[in-house]
Amino acid sequence: MNNVYLYNKTHNMEASKIIIGITHGDINGVGYEVILKTMSDPRMLETFIPVIYGSPKVASFHRKQLDIQGLNLNTVNSIEEINPKRVNIINCCDDEIKVELGTSTTEAGKAALSALERATEDLNKGALHAIVTAPINKKNIQSATFKFPGHTEYLEQKFGTGTPALMMLVNDVMRVAVVTGHIPVNEVSGALTEKLILDKLAVLNASLKSDFSIVRPRIAVLGLNPHAGDEGVIGDEEQTVIIPALKQAEKQGIICVGPYPADGFFGSGNFNKFDAVLAMYHDQGLIPFKTVSMDTGVNFTAGLPVIRTSPDHGTAYDIAGQNVASEESFRQALYMAYDIHQSRVWNKEISANPLKTEHRVERGGRVE
Repeated sequence: MNNVYLYNKTHNMEASKIIIGITHGDINGVGYEVILKTMSDPRMLETFIPVIYGSPKVASFHRKQLDIQGLNLNTVNSIEEINPKRVNIINCCDDEIKVELGTSTTEAGKAALSALERATEDLNKGALHAIVTAPINKKNIQSATFKFPGHTEYLEQKFGTGTPALMMLVNDVMRVAVVTGHIPVNEVSGALTEKLILDKLAVLNASLKSDFSIVRPRIAVLGLNPHAGDEGVIGDEEQTVIIPALKQAEKQGIICVGPYPADGFFGSGNFNKFDAVLAMYHDQGLIPFKTVSMDTGVNFTAGLPVIRTSPDHGTAYDIAGQNVASEESFRQALYMAYDIHQSRVWNKEISANPLKTEHRVERGGRVE
């Protein structure tokens, strides 16, 4: 994607800004609360143009419920109509939609999917530079067109280029990615293969370079079993699958070390020595990550040509509408979407015209 606006002739938009789409997620959770709290800060408009994909009616309900003052949303029907100086909202839902705070409803699932589909359509045609997704309920969003365990798998199917998408959790302290994502724990061992681990390492390594501008990333890899298997005494996946994958990755120029016993790796502070950590399964990586930074962590889907981030929390039905949800994780997700876009642009520019080797010929004792 170019760092220009698709519709700059209509709106005379500044080329230094980018357009970030925001999907409203589950309308009965804390999605609108964190979105509206974040957007009520006028400084958000200084860096990018926000476009919420959701419902003006639902947004108004939450704004009144939370008593958020001084935030006026610019309602439009399509991306072509957005105002670069306002917080825009595109209506993606039926006007009769009903909010039931703290409750999972079929209607909320349909509304979440409608917003996601509309935003990804605009992302696919280049009208958005990135999207930030508010939390969904993974059960009520299921439908004939959404049969995925989460955003990551949906986006991989929609935008994937053959390599697997990678769930990466990021904060100021660590970056944690997972080999297997939203699958049952009893299926993890069977899902792990040398090729899958190698593919995920390759995606992680490439993302650290292009999305975070790290020249020579160092990646720590966790074992699957307690004590990383104790050389086969407690499981053999480390010996038969993980270590062979690491050796192949090293042949490809990827700097990776492990497998580390997962229990002591984070507590010992070893994660500080690496640019990223690759865990074998969801909770192995996300529990320590969220323990450290539940309010500031960001979920980033690496390995795709498009950019998607989200806060690292769920719908939080138990506190929906109580005005106690922290918007910090959502704010950081917006900042990270912007930063990753800028990093990709910068890396593309510096690699576009590499210095060419000049061939010289020796003639008469002179080099010409």
